[in-house]
Amino acid sequence: MRMVFECVECGAHYLPPEGMVYPDGPASPVWCAHCQAANRAAGVREDPLLARVALAAARAALARRAAEAEPPARSDVRPSRPPASRRARSGPGGVRGKLA
Repeated sequence: MRMVFECVECGAHYLPPEGMVYPDGPASPVWCAHCQAANRAAGVREDPLLARVALAAARAALARRAAEAEPPARSDVRPSRPPASRRARSGPGGVRGKLA
């Protein structure tokens, strides 16, 4: 599973490369590729604290999704062979339990 980030500039969700490196430089956990290019051209640098918080939040969400994806263990497994008696096959007690 890969980390998904939200751009703080435009609000778009984006999926950077797994190595967090684009062909023209490092990927930002704060800005999408378009906003990163625009801010780089304007000379604006990303806040390192904000980048660390974004990476930590993405890692926590990734770990949570991985934990939720694990199927729960089955504790109640029914037998695979058919019941031995006719009474066991008769179903719920709705028919044989009438006292009227």
